[in-house]
Amino acid sequence: MPKRDSIGADAAARLAQVRFILVAPSHAGNIGSCARAIRSMGFTRLQVVAPRDPQFRSAPEALALAAGARDLLAQTTVFDSLADALQGVHLALAATGYAREFGPEPLEIRSAARCAAQAIGEQDAQVAFVFGTERTGLSNLDVQRCHLCCSIPADPVKGSLNLAQAVQVVAYESRRELLSGLQQGSQLPPRRDHSQAQPRPQEAAASVEQTEAMFEHLERGLAALGYLDSAQPRHLLARLRRLLLRARPSAAEVDILRGIASAMILPRRLRAGGKSTARGAADPDPPSGTPAD
Repeated sequence: MPKRDSIGADAAARLAQVRFILVAPSHAGNIGSCARAIRSMGFTRLQVVAPRDPQFRSAPEALALAAGARDLLAQTTVFDSLADALQGVHLALAATGYAREFGPEPLEIRSAARCAAQAIGEQDAQVAFVFGTERTGLSNLDVQRCHLCCSIPADPVKGSLNLAQAVQVVAYESRRELLSGLQQGSQLPPRRDHSQAQPRPQEAAASVEQTEAMFEHLERGLAALGYLDSAQPRHLLARLRRLLLRARPSAAEVDILRGIASAMILPRRLRAGGKSTARGAADPDPPSGTPAD
């Protein structure tokens, strides 16, 4: 039986910074089960991308399986694409059972939950765990939109979990890490070692929409240089995503890279007015070139 206690306002605020995103779920009942799974761990934010049943909130199976979490099911938000659902997110973690060739760094779920808790505690970040369809999981493109991959270390032969089970495990591990060091809603003050130099405060990571805009800008810039053939990009863009998302750039660093992209696209005479002129001007026709891998 779950232990009943009051986690306090600070802990509840931490849990509220985590969202669980289901991409193209096939069964309304699974959405209800996921609502119950995250609600039982104190989370309150469930998002669904392109569900097969758009009326899932009132589906009898979903209502039956969302026992104790019907209010959360009713408040579930729906999006047309994962990019839309990730708006405002600073750390996105793709739940996948295997490493992708061009995907982000894979972590075991406990380590991934620790990264999420660290991002929230140190940078006040918004975090999302992203889950794919019941049958095929996440597409490679959706995985590449995320900063990290996380997996549940199950049996290698019979290790398949259904969607709600996977969400439950991730929610448990996330709660465990997020509430570590919190007692009755008050954070235990860390002991400060004055004998050591204090680390420089880290800049908050750029949001997903900021990095997506950066990648679109860089793609146009590389095409303008002739380094990328947009009709046959091969693996260049996937490798670039993996590189830059692994670096977790800040908003200021994203702006620097977008400024570089503008310099690729526009001749110097059009950039004389400054960065705003370069970014706002129309892109010239990119010269032809050989695609790079």
